[in-house]
Amino acid sequence: MATVLVTGGAGYIGSHACNALAAAGHLPVVFDNLENGHEWAVQLGPFEKGDLRERARVDAVIAQHRPEAVMHFAGYIEVGESVRDPLRFYRNNTAGSLVLLEAMHAASIAHIVYSSTCAVYGAPDTVPIAESAGFAPISPYACSKLAVEYMLEDCRTAHGLSYAALRYFNAAGADPEARIGESHSPETHALPLVIDAALGKCAQFSIFGTDYPTPDGTAVRDYVHVDDLAAAHVLALEHLLSENDALVLNLGTGTGCSVRDLIDAVARVSGHDVPVTEEARLPGGSPATPRLSSPIRHVFSRFSAGAQLIPTSMPSSPRRGNGTPKGTPALNHKNTLNYIRRWFARRFPSGGRNWPSACRAIHIRAGHFRPSVPCLPGAPPPRPLLLPETWGRPP
Repeated sequence: MATVLVTGGAGYIGSHACNALAAAGHLPVVFDNLENGHEWAVQLGPFEKGDLRERARVDAVIAQHRPEAVMHFAGYIEVGESVRDPLRFYRNNTAGSLVLLEAMHAASIAHIVYSSTCAVYGAPDTVPIAESAGFAPISPYACSKLAVEYMLEDCRTAHGLSYAALRYFNAAGADPEARIGESHSPETHALPLVIDAALGKCAQFSIFGTDYPTPDGTAVRDYVHVDDLAAAHVLALEHLLSENDALVLNLGTGTGCSVRDLIDAVARVSGHDVPVTEEARLPGGSPATPRLSSPIRHVFSRFSAGAQLIPTSMPSSPRRGNGTPKGTPALNHKNTLNYIRRWFARRFPSGGRNWPSACRAIHIRAGHFRPSVPCLPGAPPPRPLLLPETWGRPP
């Protein structure tokens, strides 16, 4: 068992990673300033409140818990906000990561899994895109994350740091038991906002940009189930602990879902129209998620005996893996939107429009998709799932 410091572990993806770590026999120690996270989401392992930019606090937590590795999720993620206030993002995402790396080096912690982003590629002209593709970030957010990747590689060269930089786009879904899930305040992610509009929790949903060069004119994104992302972080961590490796991995499904796809899916499943307005594009946005050359299901299969792991995009550090088979992603590609009544029973125990009582399955045009499941403190336990077993969570 490894003790793992999880920065941003009270946030959406970080809290799911903590659950995955605990399930794998590790001890997650959450370090979070709760600016965007929730203490109720920390359910396994100790919680330490603090800011990464405060070196003394980081040192104290490391000295107390003596972690063997770090998972680094802490950071701002709003692309539009990064355009309006870029220095805030560099101060938090980049400078905060610098403080963390300095503290790790001082404490001789040699392993880190970094939550990066496929936004470092920008809007490439060719797809699918591999980890070796060139960088062309188009927002300060992407630049602030890419700068950390360069720091990781430089620390490997200078100090032998073992790292994995995992690049992905949009996370979706929630813990199967509905214990934790997506819950932002204010909410900025498309899917929860679409569902809010369908349930009458907000007046309307705004589509930002209808003139993108996509089939329906709206932005297309690759949604990855948050459980798959969490599992990939744990697999990467265990690989680093055994191999002292350096990895850069794309995590995606290889398919996309447009904004109008989301609206149509939620409307059909909920039985309610989604009122929408059309607005101008947001600054820093891209028309579509680049299709990745290695869908996440392939990333899982790469952790097998003798399989070659995707090399880092820094040409000085290609590596090979030598692990054992440890799992497959939860997503499939049958384009099925799983039953999401549990989500609403948990997030909206009362008020708003009713979700239909009959269980439903729905097909959307591109990509398997499972909506998020925010878990609010004090909410009643979700009702049992009514789906036939063949519609349930893929193996």
